[in-house]
Amino acid sequence: MSDLRHITEAQQFDRDIMADIFRVTREMEQVVQHYGSNILSRRVMATLFYEPSTRTRLSFESAMCRLGGHVITTESAQEFSSASKGETLEDTIRIVGGYADIIVLRHFESGASRRAAAVSQVPVISAGDGPGQHPTQALLDVYTIEKEIGHLDGISIALVGDLANGRTARSLCYLLTKFRDTRIYFVAPQVVRMGEDIKEYLTRNGVHWEESTDLVETAAKVDVIYQTRIQRERFGDRVQDYQQARGKYIIDKRILDCMQDDAIIMHPLPRVDEINAEEVDADPRAAYFRQAHNGLYVRMALLRMILASP
Repeated sequence: MSDLRHITEAQQFDRDIMADIFRVTREMEQVVQHYGSNILSRRVMATLFYEPSTRTRLSFESAMCRLGGHVITTESAQEFSSASKGETLEDTIRIVGGYADIIVLRHFESGASRRAAAVSQVPVISAGDGPGQHPTQALLDVYTIEKEIGHLDGISIALVGDLANGRTARSLCYLLTKFRDTRIYFVAPQVVRMGEDIKEYLTRNGVHWEESTDLVETAAKVDVIYQTRIQRERFGDRVQDYQQARGKYIIDKRILDCMQDDAIIMHPLPRVDEINAEEVDADPRAAYFRQAHNGLYVRMALLRMILASP
């Protein structure tokens, strides 16, 4: 993992590295079952979050605790750190790096993790950069697909919802290029279609992709439906665009009836109204809560591989 001292983007991971991470992830599932480990005893992780988070922050903090390490944290760094006084991100990272052995950073600007890594004396892990990327989410998503479906080559997946602002969907696309015969279907309202940069990247890497406006038709032919919420916070004062996009694609019984028996529904969460909980949650194909729990194991694996002595 020496070449992954910092984790700032999904493109860092190839098949071999992911295989190593997933091997350790499976070990971490056993560690949790046996009440943890002290392998990171006396190590300190700083979680520095400039945007709200529940799953990512708590799963990283739980991961560190379950490995015997310690956590220092600020949940609303934009308001409750020296950023409120005008301190630059770079200076904050230089300071926090003197207090911790690793920094987990969530920021509202794309590319913030790369900026942090450029000046940090300790490893930096991106926990999400605005509408840019979320590499550890992409890792846990791929791990979930492999665990649920049983393979990664030949996967067909529908990415649904806010694809223009969805850092999770963007990061997942980068990782899906590492596998053979992948087919990706983009199902999104016009105002939040997937960016041309991702489409061009997929084309350069030989991945078949196409856009659709019919979720029912697409649901019938994919292994994975990856639903995302329409992100109100990314629209600013574009209220009309938000209202146009919201509620256009909803997973409900009608979609369940179209899906293959062994397909799964994923969602990075939180959800708002894009999944009908009453109709979908009890279906065994609803994998999103299992997906969220996999985040703990993947993040334990990353911390162990980066911080544990050889």
